[in-house]
Amino acid sequence: MFTIKKEFSFCASHTLENLTTDHPCSNIHGHNYIVEVELQSATFTLDKTGMVVDYKKLTFIKEHIDQHLDHKHLNDVVDFSPTAENLAKYIFDLFSKTYPQLIAVTVKETPKTSARYTPLFG
Repeated sequence: MFTIKKEFSFCASHTLENLTTDHPCSNIHGHNYIVEVELQSATFTLDKTGMVVDYKKLTFIKEHIDQHLDHKHLNDVVDFSPTAENLAKYIFDLFSKTYPQLIAVTVKETPKTSARYTPLFG
């Protein structure tokens, strides 16, 4: 199998609910998010150009992130608690039909913290 990854970034704020009042994430705060999408060839072969997916064809993901998530308050954008875990699944679900080779999405809130969503196939 062949696997490729592509990173996208956006800045946004959020508030997490159901935390104790002394927890720093219960207050409005922001992150410089990194979103990493991972795509895999369905077989041991590549397309006619020798790629899993041309990186240029992933521009749709960047455009969506830039338009709908960048410099937004995520609580106003999504109808769930905007944790890194939930954002990873949300982004996966948004793009899995457009990119059937998509196998995982990772959302990094900081260089040291991340959440990865991989669906159970089969």
